[in-house]
Amino acid sequence: MSAVAVPLPRRRPGVRTVYVWELVKLSAQKRTYMGLGAAVLVPLIFIVALATSSGGPEEIPFGRYVRDSGLAIPLVGLFFGSIWFFPLVTALVAGDIVAAEDGNGTLKTILTRSVDRWQIFTGKTLAALSYTFLALFLYVVVGLVIGGLIWGFNPLVSLSGTHISVGRGLALIGAGGLAYFMPMIAVASIALMLSTLSRNSAAAVVGTLMISLIMQLLGAINALSFLHPYLLSEQFNAWQGFLRTPIDWAPIGHAAWVSAAYAIPALAVSFTAFVRRDVAGG
Repeated sequence: MSAVAVPLPRRRPGVRTVYVWELVKLSAQKRTYMGLGAAVLVPLIFIVALATSSGGPEEIPFGRYVRDSGLAIPLVGLFFGSIWFFPLVTALVAGDIVAAEDGNGTLKTILTRSVDRWQIFTGKTLAALSYTFLALFLYVVVGLVIGGLIWGFNPLVSLSGTHISVGRGLALIGAGGLAYFMPMIAVASIALMLSTLSRNSAAAVVGTLMISLIMQLLGAINALSFLHPYLLSEQFNAWQGFLRTPIDWAPIGHAAWVSAAYAIPALAVSFTAFVRRDVAGG
């Protein structure tokens, strides 16, 4: 008597499958390479400007040390990047990742597949955050490597005036980058919310930039100083806590919960709107 083959049930695709597919789609989009290319190009432009002139950004943290150690280059870059660069780079993809599906008419097809809507949303969110982290990583590494090759991988002077060894300096730059990533998550969450609600990529990108610039403006008004600690734009400076001796954890912890206070509601709104999307009505 021959054995009867019992077909195994097919495993339904999950968050990992959606995440990988979203990364594949991002790798085929021009705006992905525009953002990543800018993350490489901007620190190069800054380094060329320093190498061909005698002045420097001495008024900002680590600005006076840019020609003494290449380790100072990415730190100065982080300070300038928060003003407009990273909100724009983040919004390019996070503001498009849902709205583009609406614009192309493919969202209805995706929502009617065997994958649950929460899995699609989670995969898209993780893909947008992965792109955001990669942009930050490239930005820091390019500034660090090229700056170090030109001005040397020398010890760094901390914001407290103490000398930091090269090895510890590299570790603190990495930790500072992770602290910098916290408000970037919040910016990406806001862009994702606008992308889901507006169903328009341009509106989501511009809207994210407008929110970022408004916060920058509020941060410059002294009469509103009571708001400054709670502005998302101010949390981009939390990384400086790692570059003090001893490490100042207060701004880092503060940035963590303030960034979460922006990110969690934005993600909740976009998640609710996404899973309740009326497929028949678009």
